[in-house]
Amino acid sequence: MYFKLCLRKLKIIFAKQNSTIIYNILNNSEVKTLKNKKVSLFDFIQKQAAIGTWEYDIKLKTVQWSSQTKLIHEVPLDYEPTVELGLSFYRKGDSLNTISEAFTNCIEKHTDYDVEIQIITATGKYKWVRAIGTAIIENNECVKVQGLFQDIDEKTKNSKALAFKERQLSRTFETALVGMAIIDLKGNWIDVNKSFCNTFGYTKAEIQSLTFMDVTHPDDLEQDYKAMKAMLNGKVDHFEVEKRYLNKKRETIWTQLFVSIVRNSSGEARHFVAQINDLTEIKKSNHKVSQLLATTENQNKRLLNFAHIVSHNLRSHYGNLDMLLDIVKMDLPETTENEIFPLVEQAVSHLGETVANLNEVAAINIQKDLKTEPINLLKHFNTAFSSISALILESKTEITVDIDPKIVVKGVPAYLDSILLNFLTNAIKYKKPNEPAKIDINTNRDKEFVVLEIKDYGQGIDLKKYGDKLFGMYKTFHKHEDSRGIGLFITKNQVEAIGGKIEVESKVNEGTTFYIHLKTYE
Repeated sequence: MYFKLCLRKLKIIFAKQNSTIIYNILNNSEVKTLKNKKVSLFDFIQKQAAIGTWEYDIKLKTVQWSSQTKLIHEVPLDYEPTVELGLSFYRKGDSLNTISEAFTNCIEKHTDYDVEIQIITATGKYKWVRAIGTAIIENNECVKVQGLFQDIDEKTKNSKALAFKERQLSRTFETALVGMAIIDLKGNWIDVNKSFCNTFGYTKAEIQSLTFMDVTHPDDLEQDYKAMKAMLNGKVDHFEVEKRYLNKKRETIWTQLFVSIVRNSSGEARHFVAQINDLTEIKKSNHKVSQLLATTENQNKRLLNFAHIVSHNLRSHYGNLDMLLDIVKMDLPETTENEIFPLVEQAVSHLGETVANLNEVAAINIQKDLKTEPINLLKHFNTAFSSISALILESKTEITVDIDPKIVVKGVPAYLDSILLNFLTNAIKYKKPNEPAKIDINTNRDKEFVVLEIKDYGQGIDLKKYGDKLFGMYKTFHKHEDSRGIGLFITKNQVEAIGGKIEVESKVNEGTTFYIHLKTYE
């Protein structure tokens, strides 16, 4: 009778959540085997469904647990529970309060209960369980409380983990900086996030009353239809495109769109997920940059033409003046014997130098597509060294060179000659007074460049004062009769023309180190 009562209650209580499990168990061929072995069907059901039974006799004040109930609590099979011991397994706080209240109401108010709470097993494990209790009434008085006890730890933890992931996904969706939308197969919005609404200028309610066709630029609709059709037919599972939409003000906005299709376990299409990154400001900025570049290029062309014309005209005027001075010296030598004529001759000579400098700078800037070639750096340095050997001997300059003979750089030989000669002669020219010049030449490499390091121990430069003017045209920083203020300006232009750059370190009265970055030849 007790077995039938418990089995009937077990079927009723678990009808909704466990009907499939019990049906399978009761129809399993193993049942016949178990009967043959005289094993209790009820014990089999308890074990397979992880469901135990329990009973509390109020008059006798005794508690009985089935073997499965003891197994869930992880106590020995000979364990003898009491009400107090049973309650002690429940986790303090909500779980203990819930089961205490439910158990009391079941006895006093005859109210059945079905709760999901946590216990701490005898071995100290936290475990989620389902506790079910029902009152047995005689003469309107509760004489027993009977119930079921199920281990739902794995199911509950999986459910909570899934719920946590869903909350995370929901928060990520809503707080994403890019616009995100879920769209049904007909093009209606299922859900959109805050960034999406901000991009289009609609409220969530407003945009959900529209379809993606309503906000897509008419000229871009066809590509969307083709992409959606391809995804629905299974040809692709996603597509990415740069496209236009219309915001609430019907203004065109540019976006980067990424759409993927979501299918169920059977492979049937369920909906689309779209990510939309607003590119409107980037597009506007790129357009402005393009306009500025076009304007700058046009202005540069005009400036180069102007420089070309000016240098040509100045060269002509200089030639005329120089020729006239020669004629005066030949035909009217008596007019040259005064203090004014030498000054005029000197002024014309300076004009010639200026014209030559301007021509050199203009030539560098005009030649955009220079034909570079591989140059062995050490061999080229030795050539430059030889060309100023007399100056080196006369000035008693000491030069140490450490250049790997295998180093090959990309450059224009004439430019590299000019670069090396300018730095070497400057190092000698601006040495400390009454001391021979000393120069150290080294190289090192980085990913893209060979760095030629030219270090002197001369007068140095106050970079705090002159750093921003160091490579300016006609800028001089030391009193020297040969200083024209054009060498570093031309050298910098030549280095940059062949794809390099120059860096400098200097201290007054300690010396200067130039780092010339030259493109590695590959």
